[in-house]
Amino acid sequence: MRIEGSLEVLRALALVLSSCALAAYGQTVAQTKIVNAAGLQLLVADRDSPKLRVVLPGQASTEGVGDILFPEHVTAVKTGATDAQRLYLSSANNNSDVPHWRQLRNSIEYERELREGVQFLARASLEEDGVRFHYEFTNRSAAAFSMISAVTDPRLTSILHDVRLERTYVHHPDGFDLLASETPERLTMPLDRWLPARYLVSYAWPVPRERIEHRGDGITYYNKSRPVDFPFLATVSTDGAWVVASFTNQVGNLWTNPDLTCQHVDPQTALTRGQHAVIEMKILVMRGSIHQAFQHAVNQRASLR
Repeated sequence: MRIEGSLEVLRALALVLSSCALAAYGQTVAQTKIVNAAGLQLLVADRDSPKLRVVLPGQASTEGVGDILFPEHVTAVKTGATDAQRLYLSSANNNSDVPHWRQLRNSIEYERELREGVQFLARASLEEDGVRFHYEFTNRSAAAFSMISAVTDPRLTSILHDVRLERTYVHHPDGFDLLASETPERLTMPLDRWLPARYLVSYAWPVPRERIEHRGDGITYYNKSRPVDFPFLATVSTDGAWVVASFTNQVGNLWTNPDLTCQHVDPQTALTRGQHAVIEMKILVMRGSIHQAFQHAVNQRASLR
């Protein structure tokens, strides 16, 4: 009995020490940055929430080109249902735990349990020309999901901020075009008329009939009249030196909230009972032209899962 009691005490002590070590490790990672050969930095912007920051070479870590919610939310639709449900929302006050960050070479990651019995892993890897986002879902519930998506939300600031969508582009069969080219009045209308807004363009999904929609939430939705031929959404810096572009392998549509200058190219997948699924997208952050950034996306698209 004494030996068994001692073993129980040791197990409990080991568990406490392990938890303390993990918490301390998470804090250390939150204060650490990853830097690539070009001087681009990736760091944890908020230790208590899934928020990363990308910093250009020579910038202070408090500046950056924007923060990235990693992800902003996870949404799913159960098989047979029509309504989507949020399995996780980064801004919710009732999130059960904060991210326990891990740094593995050029990557920062964490895991968490979502609602409905879904295990979730999120990993951001700094590459030579940007950041690759990798999401893994493991379904441990009795339910199946016809759709699940982790929504990466990069919010561009400083020289990449583009409220009037004057420097935000998509690609059509005949070449590049401003995402909002069909709404020239945006350039001169008062901001309180232009915002809040969402600007959308189809890729795999049908183009909506209505060019402008009011859905009862106070937001004006603008739909570009023709689809893009590549899932690529890019913003050029005010000085023309930098491009930030989001792309993925397969997606229904691309869109932005111009007030945040966010870039949404959110892939989806199905998740059956007991299944493990992966989705990926990438954000290019590179010095050069939009044509060079597009070629990077074309070359790398097949590598995204």
